[in-house]
Amino acid sequence: MGKVSYMKLKGSQNLRIRLLLATLSSKSIIIEDIRADATWPGLRPHEVSFLRLLEKVCDDCVVEINETGTKLKYKPGIIMGGRHLVHDCGVSRSISYFLEPLIVLGLFGKKPLTIRLKGITNDSKDPSIDTFRSTTLPILKQFGVPAEGLELKIESRGVAPKGGGEVVLSVPMVPNSLKAVKWVDEGLVKRIRGVSFSTRVSVQFENTMIHAARGILNPLLSDVHIFTDHKAGAQAGMSPGYGISLVAETTSGCVISVDTAVSYSRGEDDADLEDDRKDLIPAEEVGEQIASALLGEIKQGGVVDSTHQGLLFLLCALCPKDVSEVRVGKLSPYGIEALRHIRDFLGVKFVMKPDASTGTVNLMCLGSGFQNLSRKVS
Repeated sequence: MGKVSYMKLKGSQNLRIRLLLATLSSKSIIIEDIRADATWPGLRPHEVSFLRLLEKVCDDCVVEINETGTKLKYKPGIIMGGRHLVHDCGVSRSISYFLEPLIVLGLFGKKPLTIRLKGITNDSKDPSIDTFRSTTLPILKQFGVPAEGLELKIESRGVAPKGGGEVVLSVPMVPNSLKAVKWVDEGLVKRIRGVSFSTRVSVQFENTMIHAARGILNPLLSDVHIFTDHKAGAQAGMSPGYGISLVAETTSGCVISVDTAVSYSRGEDDADLEDDRKDLIPAEEVGEQIASALLGEIKQGGVVDSTHQGLLFLLCALCPKDVSEVRVGKLSPYGIEALRHIRDFLGVKFVMKPDASTGTVNLMCLGSGFQNLSRKVS
């Protein structure tokens, strides 16, 4: 065995995309100074949980963490996929934190992936599972991912602080590689769809949110439908909460989404904020805020909303050695970091052309030629 050479990185930021790209590119990494000067130094529970998840879906990956959690050594293995996997995501971040990297890994596994994830399904920090189902999965189809076998089932909902939600994710393998895209026309909004949910509170919260959101959206567009998903009993998780997810569908097949959830804070996770158990934001305010946020995302332009920029760039970089061109609104901080890490791990650089008249940015890249080499050849 030859000596393993490690790429050296510092800090806790963007740990998830670093680990994902290290796994895809088969590059071993060492990350030092992980919150070394913080009051609570080292890796957070959700970051350790993500590492455990990588161990479940990959074979032969090696994870070494020092005693203080401030240094991580990661040697990637082979992406296996597999059926009937189960992972408890904990309650320090929502299930969606784990879903985005998981679907990308699943596409390039040896076998199709089916995994049950437990934890928080809706919170205000990460995109909700409703957004994931209505927006993230359709983005994959643009790159030639087969629709058959690509699914997210919501079995129960769970909000902070105690969670209790469960979803089942199924991801097919890509036959060989993704498909390069030219995706620059976002079209015009033709309809708005949405889902409101409530757990362990009155269904009236949902009706109030919907009424408030429609009050802003209906004067602009008549085709607005927001469905209710009131959960009770075992399907309602272990904490009270409510929220709403909205999706604008356009004439060119783009889906622009926003969402939010309201629940009590996670306690120890927010201890430094001295967050007392204060009253929750009124449902009417939630509906108005989310409708305004959707209009803001539409106004920005681009074929995806700001939370999906990082995933869009990554999929472009994983395409065959062909040119992909996409258009987004103002680059988000996560989108910018994703571009930097894609350059460092995959060697793919994007050419950016800002359009001053629309405030959007056109990005072009030559794909890395990434192929699913681990799949079983029949």
